Amino acid sequence: MKNKTLVVFILLTVMLQIKMEAQNLKLHPKGYFSARGLDVTVFDDIYPDGHQTGVTMIQHGERVMANGDLRLEISPGQWSPVPKEVEKKIDSGSNTISQTLSYPDESKNRIGFNPIDYPDLKLKYKVNVTPTEGNNFRITVDLDNEVDAKWLGKIGFNIELFPGDLFGKSYICDGNFGIFTHSPYGPLQSQMDGQNLGAPLYKGKKITIAPESDLSRVSIQSNLEDIALWDGRINHNNGWFIIRAPIAATSGKRVIDIVVSPNVIPNWTYKPIVQVSQVGYYPKQSKVAILETDPNDTEPSEVILIKHDEFGKKNIKTIKPKKWGNFLRYNYYQIDFSEIKEEGMYTLSYKRNETSPFQISKKLYDRNVWQPILEYFLPVQMCHVRVNEKYRIWHNFCHLDDAQMAPTNLNHFDGYVQGPSTLTKYKSNEVVPNLNQGGWHDAGDDDLRVESQIGTVWNLALMLEEFNIESYDATSIDIDKNIVEIHQPDSKSDALQQMEHGLASILAGYRSMGRLYRGIITNDLKQYVLLGDFGGVTDNKWTANPSAKDDDRWVFTEDNPDRELYVAAGLAASYRVLKASNPKLANECLETSKALYKTSFSKSKRAESKITVLVELALATNEASYTNQIVDLQGDILKNFENLGWRVGRIKHLIKDKSFLDKLNIEAQKWAAKSKNNSLTDSPYGVPYTPNIWGAGWTLQDFGVQQYYFSKSWPEFANYEVYSNALNFILGVHPGNNTASFASGIGSNSVLVAYGMNRADWSYIPGGVTSGTALIRPNLPELKKWPYFWQQTEYVMGGGSTDFMFLVLAVQKHFGN
Repeated sequence: MKNKTLVVFILLTVMLQIKMEAQNLKLHPKGYFSARGLDVTVFDDIYPDGHQTGVTMIQHGERVMANGDLRLEISPGQWSPVPKEVEKKIDSGSNTISQTLSYPDESKNRIGFNPIDYPDLKLKYKVNVTPTEGNNFRITVDLDNEVDAKWLGKIGFNIELFPGDLFGKSYICDGNFGIFTHSPYGPLQSQMDGQNLGAPLYKGKKITIAPESDLSRVSIQSNLEDIALWDGRINHNNGWFIIRAPIAATSGKRVIDIVVSPNVIPNWTYKPIVQVSQVGYYPKQSKVAILETDPNDTEPSEVILIKHDEFGKKNIKTIKPKKWGNFLRYNYYQIDFSEIKEEGMYTLSYKRNETSPFQISKKLYDRNVWQPILEYFLPVQMCHVRVNEKYRIWHNFCHLDDAQMAPTNLNHFDGYVQGPSTLTKYKSNEVVPNLNQGGWHDAGDDDLRVESQIGTVWNLALMLEEFNIESYDATSIDIDKNIVEIHQPDSKSDALQQMEHGLASILAGYRSMGRLYRGIITNDLKQYVLLGDFGGVTDNKWTANPSAKDDDRWVFTEDNPDRELYVAAGLAASYRVLKASNPKLANECLETSKALYKTSFSKSKRAESKITVLVELALATNEASYTNQIVDLQGDILKNFENLGWRVGRIKHLIKDKSFLDKLNIEAQKWAAKSKNNSLTDSPYGVPYTPNIWGAGWTLQDFGVQQYYFSKSWPEFANYEVYSNALNFILGVHPGNNTASFASGIGSNSVLVAYGMNRADWSYIPGGVTSGTALIRPNLPELKKWPYFWQQTEYVMGGGSTDFMFLVLAVQKHFGN
């Protein structure tokens, strides 16, 4: 009997071993399942409203499936209830990753930024993911508590399928079939839980996606209830295709049991990518492209530099890539062709795949690089005007009925809060006069945040001080008629006119209320999500009648000394630039700056806020009192030189304290060495790049601007290549298989589907600069062609485009002379 038991045990062990060996998906050291050509992550991301969390599948290097989780709606939106992540467990013994979650998430339930209105439901459950045979994996959901019968049929497990890769491909469901359409179509069915939904495309036990594509084919089969394929775009423009399994009512605690079977090409290898500036390089500039390859591709071929002229192409140089090392999920090599200085058009070719064409030219940025920000982006974003471009209307007259005082004790859906202590003489819903002028829509939305308004004005002021852009004139702005004409000069400086437009909004608010506004924004979520022409959002009829109108925007105020000091600093910078051309406006800027400084400086607890405003006021007035206060704060400055040193360096010439100057110089030398080392070791891109959910483009632009000022203040320690590398990162030298320039319409290949006011048209605004390649945790760089990823392709005011413009001009100033 013992021998028989031993034989059975051995057979079971062998069978288990055979089964385990048949599983291609293995547990990766970073905590997800991985096989060659396939990865399955389980709640590694933390952004469900951005389609980034839950059970996620990456097939042949592309994220095709995401947000696998129990949801309360068939087609959830940005403000739909999401669960709270409780505990994640990785069991290497059973080869299972489990995530426990619960409804509601009290940290979001009607409170916080983007508050969510949760229903009366308490639910705790566990999502389990286990590899099975081959590349298949099984998703099960176990409930921790019983669910009231009224929720049966309303709760289901959603698997979201990225639409952009499926348009024109087919699907099969239990013998039925169809095509994924570019636009959503009916028939519509009656409302379900407040949602207008199309009828499901099909229902059944098994759904196969893209059967004709070896790269994209995947089948999803339910072992319990029938599953359905839905088009989530009927309910939300930014929705995805959804496979949904309703929770089973008769299966006990296990309510979901799904098997996902993706096709994986044997020995699949990621296609190598050469990342190069989509604009090009100055002859004197370093020229380092990046080669990104599959981890299994360990012996790279040579790269060919090709020059193109009227006679065709000519191979100029063969380059052996220099290995940098592993980063994110790929191998990286640097392709250095800095010694090539001959002007012309070039491409790089790797294994017969050529990059987009780029220039080597002494006139590299003379046209079509920084200019689109002034020619297109800023004019298009202007509020309270009509914007024309020859035959095209970018948007009609808008928001001329601004604005009513926001109600007290309100937690707005976009993060605004109006407390009773921040009210002015105007009562809730009473119209505040003079707010129907100036400002820029920010930027995928149509709100006016005071920091984005002054940030844009401030950047323009600094560029007018540093670079020769005052004479640039491509736009006509008629403030009396509220009409803007793109590509119609009016003999006035575009940069100065844009500054005046931004200041008109900020100062009008201060004049009317005796304080700054926090922001001006739509009062209704239905109004907030509207896309297209801003001119259709309100009736544009301003009235002093205090009775509320549903289409009027709200103005919020706040008691925030740090934000007030930030605005004061931008106003001081504006004074310096405007005092020659518009002395009346300049003087108002300085008076308001000093008033804000007087009321807010002592209230601020942040050294950065204090030093920022002191620097700008010292430069504006040359008054020793501001410089002396900076010397008094030297302990904070020396302790945090990385963030504050470049600011203080701008007034070195005004500081009389030699001891403090000596200490600054010592810290500058240390910081220069540290910055250079971090740029070389943090990433293969020559910048200290730490990816996060949002693309890092804006952060790197800001870093580049800081490096410009540091290099100007301490030329003996300058590293001009660092801010040059930061710009090239934006222009195409960045991770991932999409090497587009983050600056729309700039470069031979750029982001042409972006999250701007015209995103529903799958379009872009020239000169809009997106945050760019995001991180799908833990290690996938992603920049998809999709207009609704605000974390990848949104435009913003206050830094996005104007920081880019500054950085282009900085590189031009150093390398173009």
